[in-house]
Amino acid sequence: MSIADDPAGAAPEPSLGGAALLARGVSRALGQLGCASLHEFSLASGRRADVIALGRGGEIAIVEVKSSIADFRADRKWPEYWEYCDRLYFAVAAGFPHELIPPECGLILADPFGAAILRASELRPLNAARRRVLTLRFAMVAAQRLRRLLDPGAVDPGLV
Repeated sequence: MSIADDPAGAAPEPSLGGAALLARGVSRALGQLGCASLHEFSLASGRRADVIALGRGGEIAIVEVKSSIADFRADRKWPEYWEYCDRLYFAVAAGFPHELIPPECGLILADPFGAAILRASELRPLNAARRRVLTLRFAMVAAQRLRRLLDPGAVDPGLV
């Protein structure tokens, strides 16, 4: 998969920041790989994953988006994400020094319109109970977000 221009030729939304634009590119690429993804997914630990993806076989990946070297260096929470995924990736923009990314983590090069996996993540399989909980929560959050788009005035039970 390669980073490509937006086929519609649309300019990026001005309301999205750099990390949000990279996350959009990551989600587009994950979709092309057959994965469903959600942004800003809250975990049981209280942390929030930038992007979480659910593959066709039930594999769960978390992608931490880093918009700058300073953002990467300030983040010391990323090892905690291994408890909630089979694979952990960092997504960065062109020009980010790849050698900063820990070798056990995957590396994704992203822009607002797509992404390319440059290095696969180590596989650290989740236990079955954790996978079930995460998969059900993924489904519930996705359904809640869709419902809110379709019916913004509906009562929200607070899952998202």
